[in-house]
Amino acid sequence: SQRDTIAVALLKLGYSLNSRNIDELEEAKAELLKQRPLVWAYQGDEVKDTMVGGEAALAVVWSGDAVAMMRENPDLDYAIPKEGTNLWFDSMVIPANAKNKEGAELFINFLCRPDIAARNADYIGYSTPIPEAVDMLPEEIRNSKVAYPSDEFLDSVKLEVFKDPMDIITEYDRIWTEVMSGQ
Repeated sequence: SQRDTIAVALLKLGYSLNSRNIDELEEAKAELLKQRPLVWAYQGDEVKDTMVGGEAALAVVWSGDAVAMMRENPDLDYAIPKEGTNLWFDSMVIPANAKNKEGAELFINFLCRPDIAARNADYIGYSTPIPEAVDMLPEEIRNSKVAYPSDEFLDSVKLEVFKDPMDIITEYDRIWTEVMSGQ
């Protein structure tokens, strides 16, 4: 995604991945343009097939996708750059005007049952925050540095949560367009 790609360049330069500073964003664009000849492709979900098939040597992917890809191709590995990464999480919410609030609550409660959360985490490769579910996971997933990195490791890298970029999204769009067109 444009957000992830620009964030990588910002972090490489020592800036926050949430930078709203135009000069920093321009520096990030310059870094992306400089490395563009080395990039095979900017991809979304299709990167999974590209990496599993061995068509590329490096990709920016989410940890759950990395787990799934490593299952299919054991020659792959996962690393978090020393410069840092985004700390992310998915959330389940119920809109205030939901027509079936009770059904939505039942569904979320179902997904949060430890046995269901464990099955889901094992199937999709993404971590679960439910400790009882972690205990139910196969040992290979439970001990995975990708799915469940140690606290010591997490303390050693810079982690940031993406903030809403809507106040500067036009700049991100402009930079992305210029990077994609090689300008």
